[in-house]
Amino acid sequence: MERESGSKRMSWGVNVISVAVPLVVAVLLMMPSKFDLGAWTGGLPHMIGAVNTVASVTLVLGFIFIKRGLTDAHRTMMLTSLSLGVVFLVCYVTYHLTNEPRRFGGTGGPRVFYLLILFSHIGLSLVVLPLVLRAAAYAYLKDFIRHRRIARFAYPIWLYVSVTGVLVYLLGHQFNPAK
Repeated sequence: MERESGSKRMSWGVNVISVAVPLVVAVLLMMPSKFDLGAWTGGLPHMIGAVNTVASVTLVLGFIFIKRGLTDAHRTMMLTSLSLGVVFLVCYVTYHLTNEPRRFGGTGGPRVFYLLILFSHIGLSLVVLPLVLRAAAYAYLKDFIRHRRIARFAYPIWLYVSVTGVLVYLLGHQFNPAK
């Protein structure tokens, strides 16, 4: 009975976060004017790129560790990945609260490639958030059957979103001038 109650509370919390985060991001992106917290916020995309890079590594390590039966190391990597997700979100929200969106400067094929990566990254980031939160909650509740069931779907999407986040950063901030 206690596990069922915890599962219901978890489900409610996951649903609230899964709706609230995209709504906050959408509002930030549509804000007509931005806050001035200083020029340092202009460097946040570099931090976001670094966070996504490290998250990609911790996700791969977490997968390797669980396949080898190293559950404690797996737990550490996945909690690190979740923590990096929180750092990413704080940096992302701060950046978009204080800076206009950066436009991709490339044209033709590179622009099409960038937009395909960007749109798939954004779309799947919306899908993966509730999956990852549920997988983490099931692990916390020690419901490993449900955890494994959802992690089979959540993990590859989460890794894709993390890696494409690095690509979006590299393509948008390093390899092409902004407009």
